[in-house]
Amino acid sequence: MEYSQISHNLYAFSFSPVKNKLFLLGIMFLLWVYMLYSCVGYCATMPNLVVDNNRGKETGTGSVVGKRTENNARADLMSRLLPRLPPWVDIESDYDEPSVRTSSRDLLNKEVDAYRGVEDWGEMRGEGQRAPEPGAMSSFSNDLGSKKLPQAIIIGVKKGGTRALLEFLRVHPDIRAVGAEPHFFDRNYENGLEWYRELMPKTLEGQITMEKTPSYFVTREAPARISVMSRDTKLIVVVRDPITRAISDYTQTLSKNPDIPTFESLTFKNRTTGLIDTSWSAIQIGIYAKHLDNWLQYFPMGQILFVSGERLISDPAGELGRVQDFLGLKRIITDKHFYFNQTKGFPCLKKAEGSSKPHCLGKTKGRTHPNIHPEVVQRLRDFYRPFNMKFYQMTGHNFGWD
Repeated sequence: MEYSQISHNLYAFSFSPVKNKLFLLGIMFLLWVYMLYSCVGYCATMPNLVVDNNRGKETGTGSVVGKRTENNARADLMSRLLPRLPPWVDIESDYDEPSVRTSSRDLLNKEVDAYRGVEDWGEMRGEGQRAPEPGAMSSFSNDLGSKKLPQAIIIGVKKGGTRALLEFLRVHPDIRAVGAEPHFFDRNYENGLEWYRELMPKTLEGQITMEKTPSYFVTREAPARISVMSRDTKLIVVVRDPITRAISDYTQTLSKNPDIPTFESLTFKNRTTGLIDTSWSAIQIGIYAKHLDNWLQYFPMGQILFVSGERLISDPAGELGRVQDFLGLKRIITDKHFYFNQTKGFPCLKKAEGSSKPHCLGKTKGRTHPNIHPEVVQRLRDFYRPFNMKFYQMTGHNFGWD
């Protein structure tokens, strides 16, 4: 009887509606735990979607190849899982090594050495300094502004001090200039204005784009060509005593070709008669009045500023003040930007553009001139005097060369 009572109680317990529900819930919970465990185990075998920048530092051929394969697989998986992004968003930009981008501005700077044998290059800004690698912020900065045709051009003269003037002007925050000489209006005009524009640096609103090519001043076609680009272009000419300029020109050529004839023999067609050879470029460039006549056919005198090469050495801040006024800019470049280098014999910048260090022009500046016989110098003085007087009259300024 007792056994029958126990059996009855067990039977009642097992078939109670409440107990049945609890039993089913327990089974469902166990099944859910089992499925969760299985899912976790499967997900652990999937490729990791988190990109680890440090993995690229591993060495070994096998590991590198393996990483590339794994990265490709991850990139494919990410492209399927992630939504399509706008074209300006680069998923891999934060993970891959930045690519080396070569601007027209960088290609042109590589040709400096090729031009130095012909024109007065001097030392390029930032030469020898390592450029920072492009990052997200630098890419953003490079996208600011736009490339414009120059509003101002230093058109001459060779060995007058054009490189010094350009380096000094680049300190001004509202001036952006090409470092190398484009030679567009004398050698590369057939390439077109768009080619020329691409050489220019990007500028913001209110900034002035500049370039310098000293040979423009003596190129007959240059005034008309610049006028076609823009009749509002401001022109700057750095002039220097034509005799000193000719000797400096000869000194540069002599440094590259020691076998050339003497300065005296190149100066005269006939030494006995004292007839000056005006076909020699070193002499011809210094006939400033003749070249200026050509420019005045296309530009008014008010659009041409003449900078004294001598005062650029003795009073750089004063000459830079005149240039800033001419360009319509605030006088930011002052005496505090310069110091005089006794060794080189000309002023240097205390802080160059984009640098916190003093900056002087390169070793090609300040060469020692050969000794020229006083009689030759006097013959040249007599030759240039009438041209200088006409030039003083045309410009309204006595440069004091006589």
